[in-house]
Amino acid sequence: MTDTEFLSQLEQLTLPPSAFGHAGHLRLARLYLQAEGCDGAVARTCAAIRAYACHLGAPGKFNWTLTEALVRLLAAHGGVLDGDARALVARHYSAALLGSAAAREAFVAPDLAPLPG
Repeated sequence: MTDTEFLSQLEQLTLPPSAFGHAGHLRLARLYLQAEGCDGAVARTCAAIRAYACHLGAPGKFNWTLTEALVRLLAAHGGVLDGDARALVARHYSAALLGSAAAREAFVAPDLAPLPG
């Protein structure tokens, strides 16, 4: 599937869930980073994933802070994350903060180390 098809299907909420695992989330963020820059990519990635999760009947699976942190880390690392993305986020966030209701609803600043840039 081309990047254009991927974005179109996701934005139109027709993308099969099997095509939107962890790699799909990172692909989406990279595509928005290329088109929008960091702040635009954060806004669009969070909005798209939240809408998709709601469409699938799983709004509780979306975590704004986790999504924004990953987009910002991708931007800082030139679109490539070495190793486990969750482990990288864990350098910045405690599990308690990242799992909180506040972090799911809106961006919460890291409690362990600042995010780059």
